[in-house]
Amino acid sequence: MERIFEIIETAIGFSRSVQIRIINTLIILLVLWSVKFVIRRIIYRQTEDVKTRFVWIKTLTYIVVVLGLIMVGSVWFRGFKELGTYLGLLSAGIAIALKDPLTSIAGWLFIIFRRSFSVGDRIQIGDKAGDVIDIRIFQFILLEIGNWVDADQSTGRVIYIPNGQIFTLPLANYSKGFQYIWDEIKVLITFESDWKKAKEIMLNIAKKHSEHLSKSAERRVKEASKKYMIFYKNLTPTVYTAVKDSGVQLAIRYLCEPKNRRGTQQAIWEETLDSFDREKDLEFAYPTTRFFNNPPEILK
Repeated sequence: MERIFEIIETAIGFSRSVQIRIINTLIILLVLWSVKFVIRRIIYRQTEDVKTRFVWIKTLTYIVVVLGLIMVGSVWFRGFKELGTYLGLLSAGIAIALKDPLTSIAGWLFIIFRRSFSVGDRIQIGDKAGDVIDIRIFQFILLEIGNWVDADQSTGRVIYIPNGQIFTLPLANYSKGFQYIWDEIKVLITFESDWKKAKEIMLNIAKKHSEHLSKSAERRVKEASKKYMIFYKNLTPTVYTAVKDSGVQLAIRYLCEPKNRRGTQQAIWEETLDSFDREKDLEFAYPTTRFFNNPPEILK
């Protein structure tokens, strides 16, 4: 064994102590990798729930990385003086050269401890929106929604966003706090239509598809009010009336779950179309131009 150490020292220039440290480091990494591999297999066998499995594996990864840093650090830095000197020499250069990565690490710590969002939440940061599918040390990953898809549904693209952007861009979380969103569907009918009947029909439709959420929303509002200044007096669906250039506008305002928005819209629209089709005195309006032709007036 001594002969091997001498050959390596002669060929590469590594002293015996450095070679031993390298061997110990490789052993530590191999042991940690083996432990992680075994535990991963156990997790996959014990649970089939994707979210639970993801959380366990992600937590395992963090634990293994921290243990690895501590154990490898103990191999290479025997004393606090040596470690302090080394870090002191590198800190200034690292702070300048790795500004963006360090900002991303700070953003990762902020996300983990402040719980701005977590895996499974639907968020929008800047002009990007999607469902969070992973949170890493330097970036978090979204499954994009919207963009060329004219609805809150997935485009199929995966977006990688640096964690540091959480400090510079506005963040909207669909899933935290109140956990519901208000949506509106606007229907325009002609001035000649019976708008009161139309309003009553639309209100009944809105209640059918969203009133069941009101009680649950009340509980969520009470829970959210403990942490945020959130309060609503009325959580039941309603229909607002307004006069526009081409007719009377009736706007349904209702609660829905963020990920069911498009499906709820479709159900309300389809029932509205069917209901209006059965009524002879209800007609949809659209932008039109009317001309007045009075020959006697023209001759004058």
